[in-house]
Amino acid sequence: MFAPGAERKEAQTQMIFAFSPFEQLQGYIITWLPIIFMGLIAVVLLRMMKVMPRVKPQQIKPQSKSAIGWNDIAGLQEPKRELREVVDFLHNPKKFKKLGAVVPKGILLHGPPGTGKTLLAKAVAHESGARFYSQTASSFVEMFAGLGAARIRRLFREAREHAPAIIFIDELDAVGVSRGGDGYSREQDQTLNQLLVEMDGFEPTHQLVVIAASNRLESLDKALLRPGRFDRQVFVTLPDTRGRESILEVHTKNKPLDPKVDLNRVARHTSGLSGADLANICNEAAIFAGRRSGTVLEMDDFDLALERVLTGLQSHKALSDNDKRVVAWHEAGHALVSELLESVDKVQKISIVPRGRALGYTLNLPEEDRHLKSRNELLDYLKVLLGGRVAEEIVFGIVTTGAADDLSKVTEISHSMVYEYGMGTEHFTLTVPADYVYVSDATRALRDEEQRSLADEAYNATKNLISDNRDLLDEFAERLMANEVMERDDIEEIMTSAKLPGVKQSEQVIIDREDDEAQSLDT
Repeated sequence: MFAPGAERKEAQTQMIFAFSPFEQLQGYIITWLPIIFMGLIAVVLLRMMKVMPRVKPQQIKPQSKSAIGWNDIAGLQEPKRELREVVDFLHNPKKFKKLGAVVPKGILLHGPPGTGKTLLAKAVAHESGARFYSQTASSFVEMFAGLGAARIRRLFREAREHAPAIIFIDELDAVGVSRGGDGYSREQDQTLNQLLVEMDGFEPTHQLVVIAASNRLESLDKALLRPGRFDRQVFVTLPDTRGRESILEVHTKNKPLDPKVDLNRVARHTSGLSGADLANICNEAAIFAGRRSGTVLEMDDFDLALERVLTGLQSHKALSDNDKRVVAWHEAGHALVSELLESVDKVQKISIVPRGRALGYTLNLPEEDRHLKSRNELLDYLKVLLGGRVAEEIVFGIVTTGAADDLSKVTEISHSMVYEYGMGTEHFTLTVPADYVYVSDATRALRDEEQRSLADEAYNATKNLISDNRDLLDEFAERLMANEVMERDDIEEIMTSAKLPGVKQSEQVIIDREDDEAQSLDT
């Protein structure tokens, strides 16, 4: 007689051997496959955690080689004056607390690219002696849920532990754009929410200042710009003539210059360029000097560098004789109209040597900064743009694809005149944004008609100018065919031989009419 336990064990053994090998394998698979699958998932997740980017905030010490002081930044007097208050607060916070003043927690630097927003933040850290933590906003946004918010918490926690400190977030719009509220942007919204919470979480006693930079102020979430967060906004604008000259002096401080180099002239001819562009011009001038094995940077090196930055790299593509003629008369049309109109910048150089994507170019360099443009000045600029196309039509009786970029600019400027500046032909008091949906079809049709009317007005005036001065057009083009390049002296020589010295063609016509009237009165 077997014991009951032994009988059960023997029965189970018999049952196991009763199954076929295939059934036994199937049972093992059903039992162990889920466990193996979950184990593989765990291994994959661990591997992903190891290769996952671990972004640490970049810390720049005040006395490190990358530190920048106020003297290293030129042309930004107003932003520097605003940021000096932050430096004073971090140096002597008691002075402000006695008066009950609270320095803003967040400072937003906004403006065009290359104007020196990052340099200003580094200068604040250097002058104040505070720890400087730099982080790009794009490093906060990841595909993994919660990772961006965790990085923000770690950044602010580390900065609080080492106060006084400055947190600099570059390209804030990467994480600070307006929240969408849909499922596709939940991770980005969560990251932005964490940033908002952190900026509300620290108090002024922590001596912690957040500085951010962005080129797209209009796209930022309104919660970021309210008082208590980024409540002080500093506009870092493009430098004026004096500022550009100061920037050029900073970037040429370690470069040997010829005594004849006129940085003021370079500054006057670089209107609209940022500090990064000016630094690039100085570097290109040094490269040109090195190519010719020079020991100092000469004025010609700066002229070549300016031309390189504005028009692109010189191309070695060969033009056929027919293409060369068309390009010569096309550029001559631009130059002639520029010389005949008073409000247009002077032509400094004409070339039919291909550069970049252009087969030729006419280089107009301003003599001063202009912040406002009248309707007549914009119309004159449209005439200059259409000068090449009109010259092709008058001389060759055809139009080519060479005016594609000119026509694109004409469309853009005429559209802005009607939709943004209220400079249409009939309605001068109403502007309608292009993306404004609550506009009737009749209004849109009227705006389109006004835009076309402006372009046609400029085209007809350009055609009359070039037709009345066809001999000057041919003289410009023939000299271009012979020399490929015309400098300012060559242009003045042609214009002086055609009219009174220093008088525009339009003024010459008025003088001739006055002379005719005087002769008729004498008769």
